[in-house]
Amino acid sequence: MSEKDTAKKILELIGGKSNIASAAHCATRLRLVLNDTELADTSAIKELELVKGVFTNSGQYQIIIGSGIVNRVFSALAELAGITEASTAEVAEQGAKQNPFQALARTLSNVFVPIIPAIVASGLCMGLLGFLRTNELIATDSIWYLILDMVSSSAFIILPILIGFVGAKIFGGTPILGATLGGVLTHPALTNAWTVASGFQSTELFGMEVGLVGYQGTVFPMLIATWFMCKVEKQVRKWVPNSLDVILSPFIILVVTGFISLVAIGPAGRMLGDGISTLLLYLYENVGVLAGLLFGGTYSAIVITGIHHSFHAIEAGLLGDPNIGVNFLLPIWSMANVAQGAACLAVGLKFKNVKTKALAMPSGISALFGITEAAIFGINLRYVKPFFAGLAGGAVGGAYVVFAKVGMTAVGLTGIPGIAIVQNNSVIHYLIGFALAFAVAFVGAFITTSEKD
Repeated sequence: MSEKDTAKKILELIGGKSNIASAAHCATRLRLVLNDTELADTSAIKELELVKGVFTNSGQYQIIIGSGIVNRVFSALAELAGITEASTAEVAEQGAKQNPFQALARTLSNVFVPIIPAIVASGLCMGLLGFLRTNELIATDSIWYLILDMVSSSAFIILPILIGFVGAKIFGGTPILGATLGGVLTHPALTNAWTVASGFQSTELFGMEVGLVGYQGTVFPMLIATWFMCKVEKQVRKWVPNSLDVILSPFIILVVTGFISLVAIGPAGRMLGDGISTLLLYLYENVGVLAGLLFGGTYSAIVITGIHHSFHAIEAGLLGDPNIGVNFLLPIWSMANVAQGAACLAVGLKFKNVKTKALAMPSGISALFGITEAAIFGINLRYVKPFFAGLAGGAVGGAYVVFAKVGMTAVGLTGIPGIAIVQNNSVIHYLIGFALAFAVAFVGAFITTSEKD
């Protein structure tokens, strides 16, 4: 069945174009908000050749298609239904009410997903630079070293600017003002956040000492400041006359939010970020293997709730913290993803049903490359036991990578692609954790799962 035929059948089975309130797609799924979910024939949709699974989450009717092909199916669906694509943020807002944790997780996801490519690029360059430097393949005074060093640190230096730009979009403000506010918090007049240990200037305000320290690489100060800026902007634009809006509003917004961010929001946000990082580092260094066992064993279950989207902000905070500078959470998540892929592959190899094999094999391989939705929702949760086998594999793999102190230099890449951002001295341990997670999950699913289940 072609992509266009699949789109035509999906449109028919969800109740026609009149039943679509909003539509978007992500890397693997059609994400639809339907006027009446009861009109959708979910069982029939699942039987379509290109469909790998269907589930409802946060009011969104999500149809798993797969990486790459989902773009073509959505384009055909949009053409047939006469609709335009909404942003995933808009689709999320139109879905059912979320609890506060899900709402926060979704907001953080909407802010950080667009930024991930920049962080991944910097992380890959950081890994390459570390390899070249360790093996003395590049001179530290060469122009190539300088360029690679600039690329590897650039996304973290201007992270507040990136957060300000994207965050303002999400919070309903003006993106360019959000970016400018990020520029205020990383201005050269402020002591660089990564060199603050060598001393910094401060000034007194209302009897309080205010440190003139920048926020390069920080996450929570800029997130809170951007949210506050958007609140201020909405109020300012209500009472400033239209004739003066383009001149007066930006001035008031930036002066007010810049001042309050530097003297109050910034320090409070830094304390929050430092507190989270310090707690995680304490657990990592003192609880160690048990923390890896727990996080690795529960991550896939957290994925089902959608709360895992909030982890991008925490991981970025770890990378931007000059006292940490490494992502020690992502290797754990990676082991969980690999384990779910292994369990899915076990089902594909053991089962004789042609439809199940055709779904399980590509879904399992996709999970090994970090895209787990098709494996989790299409196969593992359907048969239950593979999902729990995947949890066990993730626990074992997670425990090992924590024990071996495996770290990564970026966010967003797991499984096989994750090898590219693993610290040079950790690659072999990453592969060992990969093998352990895969083996435990594969064997567990193969032994416990029956086609009669």
